[in-house]
Amino acid sequence: MSAVKILYFIDGLIAGGKQRRLVELMKGVKLKSNIEFEIIVMSSEIHYNQVIDLGIKIHYLVRSTKNDFSVFRKFYKICKNYQPDIVHCWDSLTAAIAVPSCKILHIKLVNGLVVDTPVNQTIFDKFWLRARLTFLFSNIVIGNSNAGLKAYKAPVSRSLCIYNGMDLSRFNNLKEPALIRKEIFGEDLCGIIVIGMVAAFEERKDYETLIKAAKKLIPSETKIRFVLVGNGPTFEKIRSEVSGSLSDKIIFLGKRSDVESIVNIFDIGVLLTNTKVHGEGISNSVIEYMALSKPVIATRGGGTNEVVIDEKNGYLIDPDNEDQLIDKIRILLADKTRMDHFGERGGNMAREKFDLKIMTNHYLEMYHTLIKNKN
Repeated sequence: MSAVKILYFIDGLIAGGKQRRLVELMKGVKLKSNIEFEIIVMSSEIHYNQVIDLGIKIHYLVRSTKNDFSVFRKFYKICKNYQPDIVHCWDSLTAAIAVPSCKILHIKLVNGLVVDTPVNQTIFDKFWLRARLTFLFSNIVIGNSNAGLKAYKAPVSRSLCIYNGMDLSRFNNLKEPALIRKEIFGEDLCGIIVIGMVAAFEERKDYETLIKAAKKLIPSETKIRFVLVGNGPTFEKIRSEVSGSLSDKIIFLGKRSDVESIVNIFDIGVLLTNTKVHGEGISNSVIEYMALSKPVIATRGGGTNEVVIDEKNGYLIDPDNEDQLIDKIRILLADKTRMDHFGERGGNMAREKFDLKIMTNHYLEMYHTLIKNKN
């Protein structure tokens, strides 16, 4: 039996949730002898060296302007030369570009644009319009949460939820916690409690509520430290909200390549979402917290509800509610046994539902089912 040929197509490989998910998938697929693949990237900037290390062919399809329609012709040429059995797109732009060539060349189209649970949808939203158009021509629509598929109104008969998968070996052989603490806090403080959030500094993430809660907690909870990991357009704005007197209590680390080692020193992992503009799919940050057995506090809604089971492995709080966040933090701080139980249950869920091998097997099963189906 000849190998299945897959052409992955993504708008870019900068740091992000879907990008990491694709990288993890390719690492898993690379181990399978009956799968061949190449990748098209619409940006020359690649933040994941693992992609280079895979030794696969990378096609760069960079637009000269937003209205550069030559990408349709160039994509067609790549498909004509490579002759993939399946094109797997990871966002709405690449799905829109792929549709014409896939129909002309009779290539199966896997549409993986469902990575969130959209809010405020209107006919003027280009992402919503692309979804409505490309769903019509997709052989299957993949979402990383059931909530996302429902929100996008994906065709039920041609939709499949495949949860994010992670290479859990990433969490082995981490840096010594004492060294990380000394680097971040200047000394390895005994008895401090670290509350952390790993997320992009963008409008869709609610760092404001975390800062408000931190300012209220710190005066009475002197051993608490807040660690914020990430970068983005709102970074300087959020950092300016923290006065100099609090700079050693609320610490901005920016972008880091050793996120796992940093999360390892967290006592509580937080993910807050600005639900006015964004609905979460399945957050890689939450899975990372759980993989390292950390209790989670997260904003209620979207795919987060499928990962954080309220009062089982963490707490769900209402959007934009620092008082609820403070309350849940205090409950955990007062009950070490509860923290440990939440962390243990989260770790079990990470292994049972979000292991890279599980995700890879689901994708492989889907690919082979598509190839067998001649329609």
